[in-house]
Amino acid sequence: MSDIVKDAWRKYLLQLQTHPLRTKAITSGVLAGCSDVAAQKISGIRKLQLRRLLLIMFYGFAYAGPFGHFLHKLMDMIFRGKKGNQTVAKKVLLEQLVSSPWNNILFMIYYGLVIEGRPWSLVKNKVKKDYPVVQLTAWKFWPIVGWVNYQYVPLQFRVLFHSFFAASWAIFLNLKARSSVAIKNA
Repeated sequence: MSDIVKDAWRKYLLQLQTHPLRTKAITSGVLAGCSDVAAQKISGIRKLQLRRLLLIMFYGFAYAGPFGHFLHKLMDMIFRGKKGNQTVAKKVLLEQLVSSPWNNILFMIYYGLVIEGRPWSLVKNKVKKDYPVVQLTAWKFWPIVGWVNYQYVPLQFRVLFHSFFAASWAIFLNLKARSSVAIKNA
C-alpha cells in the first residue's frame, strides 16, 4: 500500500510542478468537497446534498485555489528575498488585514446567494449580523496557520497547507453552529 501512496504523491508533485495553478485549484476543490461531506454528515444530514457539495467544490476550484496561488506568488514578490520572523509577521499581518476579511465576506455572500439560494436582502442582513463574529473568530485561528505556512511551508505547498486547514475550519464552524442551535433548542 505504501508504494501506491508514494507513487500517487510523486505524480501529485509532478502535476504541481508542471501545472501549479490547475493542481492547486483541483486540490482546493477536492478538499472543500471533503469538508462539505464531513460537515453534512456531522450535522445529521442523512442523504448527501449533491448540489451543495458540487457548489462548494466549485468555489474551492474556481476561487479559493486560484486566489491562494496568486496571493502566495504576490506575497513572495512583495517580500522577495526577505526572510526571518519580522518578514513572516508582516506577511501574516497583510494577509489577515486584506485577504481574510475579503475571503470571509465573499464566502458568506456566495454561500447565502448560491448555495442556500436566499434573496440578496436576507444574505445582506445575515452578513451584517454574522460577519463581525466570523472575522474576529478567524483572527484567532488563521494567524497561527499563516505563521506556520509562511515560516515553514515551501511556496508550492502553501495552498495545499492552507486548503487543508480551510477544510478543517469549515467542519469546526459547522459543529460550532450546530452546538449553538442545540443549546438554544434545549
